This record gives sequence, C-alpha cells and structure tokens, in this order.
Amino acid sequence: MKALLNLAAHSAWNRRFVLSLVVLSIALSTLLLLGIERIRTDVRENFSQSVSGTDLIVGARTGPVQLLLYSVFRIGSATNSIGWSSVQAIARHKAVAWTVPISLGDSHRGFAVVGTSRDYFEHFRHGNREPLVLAQGRPFESVFDAVLGADVARRLGYVLGERLVLSHGDGAMAANDHTDKPFTVVGILQRTGTPVDRSVHIGLDGMQAIHLDWMAGAPLPGLSVPADQVSRHDLTPRSVTALLVGLKSRAAVFSVQREVAGFEAEPLMAILPGVALDELWDVVGIGERGLLAMTALVALVSLAGLVAVIMAGLNERRRELAILRAVGAGPRQLMFLLAAEGALVTLCGVMLGCAVYALLVLALGGWTATQFGVALRLQAPSQNEVLLVASVLVGGWLASLLPGIRAYRLSLIDGLSPRV
Repeated sequence: MKALLNLAAHSAWNRRFVLSLVVLSIALSTLLLLGIERIRTDVRENFSQSVSGTDLIVGARTGPVQLLLYSVFRIGSATNSIGWSSVQAIARHKAVAWTVPISLGDSHRGFAVVGTSRDYFEHFRHGNREPLVLAQGRPFESVFDAVLGADVARRLGYVLGERLVLSHGDGAMAANDHTDKPFTVVGILQRTGTPVDRSVHIGLDGMQAIHLDWMAGAPLPGLSVPADQVSRHDLTPRSVTALLVGLKSRAAVFSVQREVAGFEAEPLMAILPGVALDELWDVVGIGERGLLAMTALVALVSLAGLVAVIMAGLNERRRELAILRAVGAGPRQLMFLLAAEGALVTLCGVMLGCAVYALLVLALGGWTATQFGVALRLQAPSQNEVLLVASVLVGGWLASLLPGIRAYRLSLIDGLSPRV
C-alpha cells in the first residue's frame, strides 16, 4: 500500500497543473458560497439593527410596520401626529430614561428631512449599539443649522458651510420650497448603513420656524416671517411624528407599552422595534430567499464540475491504472486511491477558499461599510457556514467515488490494450 501511495503521489505531481486548476475551482466555489452566506447574514443583521438601543417607538395609533416604516426608514407618511404635551408626559414617566422626538414631512432634493433634538446624537444607536459619529463639523445648535447623512453629502456634493433650501412635502412643486429660510450645513455624519445616511437633520425649532407662515400644508397668503425674525416667535413644536423611547429597565417595556396604548389624551401606540423589524423582514425578505437559492445552485455547479474534471482525467489515466493493477494493486485499492485523491483535492480547495474568504473579509470589511453600508465582520463560523463547508467536503468525497467505482470495473486488459 505504501508503494502504491508513493506511486499515486508521483502521478499527482505529474498532473499538478490540472489538479491545481481543480483545487482553484473548488476554492472559488467555497469562497463564493461563504461570501454569499456572509453577505446574506450581514445584510439581515444590518437591516434588523437599523435602530438599536431604543426600547419603544411611540406614534399615532396605526399598524406596527407602518409606524416603523415612516419613523425609522422614512417610507410613507404618518396618519396623525403626537401632541407635544403627550411627548412631555411620556418623557416624565418614571420608567423612561430618555426620549428623542422625530418630526417628518419635509424633504430636500428627494432626501427626508428629520426634525429632532440634540439628544438624537447622544441616544440614537445603530448596528451593535454604535452611536452616531460626525465625520465633519458639529451637531446643530442654532435654528437654521443642518447635519447631513453620509449619502446626502456624497450624492449632492455638499460640504460644511453649504446653504440648502428645504421643501414642504416631497418637493415636487417649487411653490412648496422654503426659499426664505435657508439652512447651513454644520455637520456631516459618518456612514451607518441605515436610513440616517439618507436624511437631513435639523432642530425641532428649525422645523417649527420654516412653518410659522404655513398652515394645513400651505403658505398663508399675505403672511411672511423673515428668517431674521423667527426668534421673536415661540418655536416650541406643537406636535411631532414619532418618539423614540429608552427605558431605565428593559423589564418595564411591556408595562410602559400598555400604558401608552391606554393614553387618555390621544390615541397612541408603542411598538418594540425588534419585533416590528422581524415582521417587516418577513414581508421584504424575498432577497434573502433569492440568495439562498443562489447558494444552493453554486454548490451544485461546483460539485458537478468536480465530477466532470475527475471523470475526464480518469479516461486519460486508464493505462496508468492498468499498470498499477499489473504490479499488484487490486480493484479496491485503486478505488481507495482515487477516492483519497479526490478527497484530498477537495480538502485543499476548501482550505484555500476559506483562507481567501477570511483575508477578503478582513481587507474589505471597512470598505463595504463605507461604500455600501454593509459591514462584513470576520467572526466564528455560523452553523450555516459550517454546514456549507461540510457539504462541499462530503460532496467532493462522494464525487470522487464515481471515478473510483468506474476504475474498479475497468479490466486489466482494457488499460494495456492499444486503442485504435
């Protein structure tokens, strides 16, 4: 057996170019399988962590998914707003640690405008409870300061000190522009991979200021409040769209949720962001199912390619196998040698693919977070990743049995006889 293994090793070395291509093919397949699985997992994780550290989101009574869509993802519009007195009452609740009001309804060149307080920059969390970080500038302080998300600044080419005009609603009509009250860019946030990147942030007083001479979504005829005179007016907001709530103890989340649902001043509801995000993913998670289907297809194609390559090589090795039979190797020994060779080639390909995958995640994790908002992280293999690697190894070994079975059936005379 030792002599046969030595002879087989020399044979493999003589075919090193072809076997190297097989190893490279398996490595690329493994890399693609693991890459698709990692992207699928991290995309879902980033989606589910668009807002983290927030225990409850309070809004007017509507559906949980709808409240999540407009308060977090800036999609759709609220059916109603929350009175400022209700916001203050919730903030004074003994179980509430902090609140961040969110006021929506305006836009700037297709990007949502978010009116909020400075507490937004202190308490809002995304990803693994990561805080918002300013890449440039500072948070807003005066009435007409604006802080841009990373995508807004990049796509529109804005820099600090840029002047911008907000629009009422979606900005489809020029008559809805607040041209008399421009804002100044004082800060630009680092990329988060969340809707924050696609938002223009201003203070609640700024949101109130641009609507001093508006009512019911339209400018009041004959009334105009210049920007330099807004400080003479009360800029306390009358209402907000939603309220992010952080509790002193997570144990109180359901009791506070029930109290908000029974609020007497106005009909309100409170949702748990994580639960609502899971419901939303069930609706929009068709992309995940598509990636799973692609992963299965890649696995099948890679294993089919392995079988094809080994079977094609077997036809060229018929004389070699016959010589091994002539020097004393039995059919079972040949079958074992071919199966071991296929398993070893598969193992080398899988190990190479895993190594390249780890290097790419380490090298490109920061870049993908910056460019696409998807932070790829190298971590302990998940159960799915282990199953994928194991399936490639087992599939490669089973594939190598096919040429081994064929070699078992080849007769001695078949390999030694000259072919016409």
